[in-house]
Amino acid sequence: MNVLILGSGGREHAFAHAIEKSELLTQLYVAPGNAGTAVIATNVDLGVTDFDAIKEFSLKNDINMIVVGPEAPLVAGIYDYFQQEETSHINVIGPSKKGAVLEGSKEFAKGFMQRNGVPTAAYSSFTAQTVEDGKRFLETLKAPYVLKADGLAGGKGVLIIKDLKEAQDSLEEMLVGGKFGEASNKVVIEEFLDGIEMSVFVMTDGEHYKILPNAKDYKRIGEGDTGLNTGGMGAVSPVPFADHVLMEKVEQRIIQPTISGFKKESITYKGFVFIGLMIVNQEPYVIEYNVRMGDPETEVVLPRIKSDLLRHLSAFAKAELNNEQLEIDSRSATTVMCVSGGYPEAYEKGKVITGINEIEDSIVFHAGTTVKDGAVVTNGGRVIAVTSYGEDFKQALKKSYQNVKQLQFDKMYYRSDIGFDL
Repeated sequence: MNVLILGSGGREHAFAHAIEKSELLTQLYVAPGNAGTAVIATNVDLGVTDFDAIKEFSLKNDINMIVVGPEAPLVAGIYDYFQQEETSHINVIGPSKKGAVLEGSKEFAKGFMQRNGVPTAAYSSFTAQTVEDGKRFLETLKAPYVLKADGLAGGKGVLIIKDLKEAQDSLEEMLVGGKFGEASNKVVIEEFLDGIEMSVFVMTDGEHYKILPNAKDYKRIGEGDTGLNTGGMGAVSPVPFADHVLMEKVEQRIIQPTISGFKKESITYKGFVFIGLMIVNQEPYVIEYNVRMGDPETEVVLPRIKSDLLRHLSAFAKAELNNEQLEIDSRSATTVMCVSGGYPEAYEKGKVITGINEIEDSIVFHAGTTVKDGAVVTNGGRVIAVTSYGEDFKQALKKSYQNVKQLQFDKMYYRSDIGFDL
């Protein structure tokens, strides 16, 4: 099979790393890719939402499958675009445009959960016209206050604020001041759930599903989960507290109603569902859905899949995922993300990275890298993820941290406390 992966981050490098091992693979392309994917695949200079160019490339290179990494092409409707006669034979891994609204609109996602009996926090949504109603609604809630931009904000559109006045001012900044651009034309305010977060990943062919390894990621830039939200600073899989009893609740109360909700609401969904959970007193609640794999969780989830991922994905086209045997590595996997100084605010690119070849017994996933004048240089806020295995997460983390110390680039930063709350 000829496979095209869309995206340029650590998640897409992890997909390439998993798919590259498959006996079914003939040719692997990544668009646009990074310095890491260039080593195991052919990078192609295509924009992830330039559907016409992707179609032209796919037909010319006899592509059998497109694995969509980021959310933007899914929300823009790449699945539907490829349903036209000329390209309908290409297996696009991702939901239809209607399904992608689960991530594209927080308000739609909350409504979907309510309609399908999926446990979630109480909420209400507001626009610029109803900003004063929103301020009054905040007064009815207990601190801290959770404000979510309705649209896509690159993982940065959620604010958790302890002070009522500050929350009311932030609501105005989002709705009237355009703090997150169009993404915050509408804001969902929801009740704060006090618990511990984890993520569950499911792949579905629209009829059947398989539960992938669970994970926990660390989104804040600072030690002890302080400071600004980022795209993720590290991750651990499996989550030590996610025992059999909890996972059974998650499957029965959340996964099953979600998948049957797709059918009930006539949503075509052949891809990955990322379910962000808050566990409150051993009871799971959904904070959010994403319609693709998470980053950096993919860098710990996919390395734990021992069976042939490409074979599993091939089953989506005929809705035969139920015939697949998913094999999971019993070891723990952890990843630590090295980021550019200043991230998630202003940072510089083009810093030379050294030490990649010194890393032993860990997997290096490139996130924001490119090659310039023969050297690997930084090309994003999150630069490199170092993933390791261990008998438990502590052992795996020890290995990741030992290897992170081999890496160097100007103003490199990483959190040294991943897993601190486990």
